[in-house]
Amino acid sequence: MVRRRRVFMAAALPIATLLFAAIRTEPLKSSTAEVALVAPDLRYEELRALEPAELPEHSVVLTIEPNDTLDSIFTTGGLSRRDSALLTQEFARSIDLRRLRPGHLVRFHRDRDHEIDAVQMRVTGWGDIHALRQDDGNFHVTPRQAEQRAETATISATIDSSLYEAIRAAGENPALVPQLVDVFQWDIDFFALQKGDTFSLVVEKRYVGNDPVGYGPILAARFDQGGITYEAFRHEQENGRAGYYTSKATPLRKQFLRAPVSFTRITSGFSKRRFHPVLNYFRPHYGVDYGAPVGTPVMTTSDGVVVEARYKRAEGNVVRVKHTSRIETSYLHLSRFAKGIKPGTRVVQGDVIGYVGSTGLATGPHLDYRVREDGKWLDPLKLKSITPDPLRGESLRKFKSDVARLRPRLTEPSEAIAEAAPPKRRALF
Repeated sequence: MVRRRRVFMAAALPIATLLFAAIRTEPLKSSTAEVALVAPDLRYEELRALEPAELPEHSVVLTIEPNDTLDSIFTTGGLSRRDSALLTQEFARSIDLRRLRPGHLVRFHRDRDHEIDAVQMRVTGWGDIHALRQDDGNFHVTPRQAEQRAETATISATIDSSLYEAIRAAGENPALVPQLVDVFQWDIDFFALQKGDTFSLVVEKRYVGNDPVGYGPILAARFDQGGITYEAFRHEQENGRAGYYTSKATPLRKQFLRAPVSFTRITSGFSKRRFHPVLNYFRPHYGVDYGAPVGTPVMTTSDGVVVEARYKRAEGNVVRVKHTSRIETSYLHLSRFAKGIKPGTRVVQGDVIGYVGSTGLATGPHLDYRVREDGKWLDPLKLKSITPDPLRGESLRKFKSDVARLRPRLTEPSEAIAEAAPPKRRALF
């Protein structure tokens, strides 16, 4: 009804205008004369809806959403069930469809006959797949992987609330956080970071086309904590093993890690007299408790051999590792052991040996970490680590060259913060 009314008004208005003009230009008759107005006949059958203009060639872009399948995207875009099934099969020849993630784009191009004649899918971090309809109605599929490249960049930030948020505020992926922690894990207490602590690092950013896909290893880093500056430079040896060293070529890696877990909180320290929350009386506490969610990986703090991995009534699931003839560490209240952890298993510093739990006498999930030397319990937080030998010879000369090249970059300003991506929509026209 609305469309007919609009069409009618559009057609009748010129007629009414002509009539009005005719009435005003007709000479006036005497009052006694009769004026005859004759309106032309309106032919209603000639009043019809206007034909819409032909839709030109255009594209519709759909974003892949959670729980979408490629088939559901294709049919939503307008492909028939047959075409969707065939095209899904062809796309699967070019790329593992398990790589598809929310946010990937699929563009459907329609010709002037409103038929889909081309489909293009953009896979972030991989490239594009083009499908062009042929004369026989089938699609010819062409994969186009984007070029991979790497760029070395300087990233700087100041701690405001946490290391994680500082990395995000710098416009970077928080995947850098565990890398930075690994570099300084022997010297910096990451449980004691303060507002105003600063850091900078030189790292290799990796791209596929224009899509950032991750980071290479940190090449150099500087961390200022509480007025103390720590520096680290990466050096790869001829045997392929890499490590971090100070500017004076002494290794950062120590005999023992500062903590067996990452990004947790200390809930109880080493004490000769502590009130036990379950037994309700005072007794010594020979370890450090780290509160963490159930399932948090627990790492051995030094190279050694597992001498015990079993359940004990008070300690719960416990792993004991012997590092030297005099020193051993224990890890209590684990929810479970890591795969392959049993007496006789040789472990390397940083290997996961179990997962945080609350087995045994425990009021909540945590790790009780203990260190013993010649039968005497030591405070893990006061443990003095032994530093391996420094670099020498040709390795030292190459390392010094790398330091001279990378050290000035640690003082360069950080790159511009990446702009926040606009919210994604289901369809983009």
